[in-house]
Amino acid sequence: MTRHVWMIGGAQGLGIDTSAIIFGNAIAKAGYYIFGNREYYSNIKGRHSYFQVVFDEKRIFSVSSYTDILATFDAETLFQHFTEVRDYVIYGIDYENTSLDMVKSIEPEIVEEIKKELKNGFTVKDVINYLTAKGVKVIKVNYLEYLKKIADTFKLPLSVVERSKNMIAVGASFGLLGLPFELLKNAIQETFKNELFLKFNTMAAEMGYNLAPNAYHLTVREVKKDRIQVDGNTISALGKLAGGLRFQSYYPITPASDESTYIEANQNLDVIVEGGELRKGGAVVVQAEDELAAINMAIGAALTGARAATATSGPGFSLMSEGISWAGMNEVPVVITYYMRGAPATGLPTRSGQADLKFALNVGHGEFPRIVIASGDHAEIFWDAIWALNLAEKYQTPVIHIIEKTLANSYTILDEDLLTSAPVKIERGKIVYPTTERFNRFEITEDGISPRAFLGYSSIFYTGDEHNEEGHITEASNNRLKMYEKRMKKLETADKEIPEEQRVNVIGDGENVLLTWGSPKGAILDAMDDMNKEGLSVMMVQVKMFNPYPVTLMKKLLEGKKRVIAIENNYQAQGAEILAEKTGIFATNYILKWNGRPIAREEIIYAVKQIIKNGEKKVVLSYGA
Repeated sequence: MTRHVWMIGGAQGLGIDTSAIIFGNAIAKAGYYIFGNREYYSNIKGRHSYFQVVFDEKRIFSVSSYTDILATFDAETLFQHFTEVRDYVIYGIDYENTSLDMVKSIEPEIVEEIKKELKNGFTVKDVINYLTAKGVKVIKVNYLEYLKKIADTFKLPLSVVERSKNMIAVGASFGLLGLPFELLKNAIQETFKNELFLKFNTMAAEMGYNLAPNAYHLTVREVKKDRIQVDGNTISALGKLAGGLRFQSYYPITPASDESTYIEANQNLDVIVEGGELRKGGAVVVQAEDELAAINMAIGAALTGARAATATSGPGFSLMSEGISWAGMNEVPVVITYYMRGAPATGLPTRSGQADLKFALNVGHGEFPRIVIASGDHAEIFWDAIWALNLAEKYQTPVIHIIEKTLANSYTILDEDLLTSAPVKIERGKIVYPTTERFNRFEITEDGISPRAFLGYSSIFYTGDEHNEEGHITEASNNRLKMYEKRMKKLETADKEIPEEQRVNVIGDGENVLLTWGSPKGAILDAMDDMNKEGLSVMMVQVKMFNPYPVTLMKKLLEGKKRVIAIENNYQAQGAEILAEKTGIFATNYILKWNGRPIAREEIIYAVKQIIKNGEKKVVLSYGA
């Protein structure tokens, strides 16, 4: 097997993310593809977080429900994840006698589950006995002894070098793989700029590396083309910048904020303008006082002619609903990148979910065109970010681009040519530069799309009220009929012009359709080969655009299929409900998950078997600490 799974965990604030990224970078340097996922509590510091890194010779799209190597330097990580370990566990002998009841940060519900599994004895030593009885091998680490050696070597207080124990665990993990230490050393060098920190963290990693046997005998793979490592927030930001974004507003909220801060840090670009001339350009980024201001700022920028967007999550999107409705009335091309997370209310602010799909489709009061797209992997996010900007300006309407927390906070290795396989095409739609004193901004046209002029070129009127072609307020009945129809007609035009094949991804061919959208795509893709080998005749149909919905193509794809199995991260199977509303076709079976954690590859295989072989109607998934 070339697919391997590694996990590290610990209290937030102790460098879990840093250590996982260093490990992943070292694996990538060895020529492997990776998929890393971060799970964390919604407090700043102290609660348990963990990072899973899956790596393989081929591209990976999802997490796994097991781990081959569990790297720990605290008791809680062992208690939280011991049932997931298959091969090796790395742990510290200094906390061998820690009992479950001593770890106060574990929630009571989880404590009860752990006790049911362990049954006899609830210390770390009991966990280790449980694991060794199941054939799991143990790497014991005397973290305190190693830390004292590091402190003595560099004449530092123990408290300064204490965090380097996570690098001891990373080093031991890398040693188990059998890959050259030099790769890990290089990854550490790229992370720590402070010379002292670099030296003692490298020493810590080497101590761990020398402690572990070469268990997996992995070899360095040849990389034949350029690759990049990105997370979901970053790839969305890159897509927006490549697509000509000129203004982004936001108010800080998890997990959306990282996109805007990345754009802000990289907002100055060399831009090729007409004629091939190279000029300095980029995007203005504004942190607003709240989400109401953020959407209104983006709308204002769009009215002046800037390609404008905002990014938000959960409650922030709710606050933007009135502004989105105003943009619908005034036909403003604005993109709202919606990072979907656990709901309702504050819900699970650092976990994932797909329960807001219908809200995204109907956000804002009243009927007006809203184009809604949803990305299923990191490469899609890049191209969809560009697509969203084009759609907004071409059809002069708000475009909602859904990216789930699962993708936002996971990182992956991509072949660079996935992002350069086609030229980036900028479509700005019906832009005009009037020289007359008055201008009919809302001119009634056959396709519903009016010529658009920017503020400052003529007398242009915008209002939240119903208006006539020039933009003046009117409540006249006949005008209301015409203007309402004109706005709605834009969606009909979009439906005619956007190829349905661009709105749906189809992988494979089989009598059982795995119907999905968004991040579950990854787990399905990773599971497809195994399912086909086991004689499960499956194909994946991933809906990318929900409005306008690809009605004709979906009817054609699902016609005559034995089963339509809806796979979603919500309770109601909202994507399947929209399918039924638009086509009259109902899902026959369901694989659903709503615990805030991503769907794992193995969960898909298990659930599809339960449905096809055992006749289950619905399978509810629950993996994830």
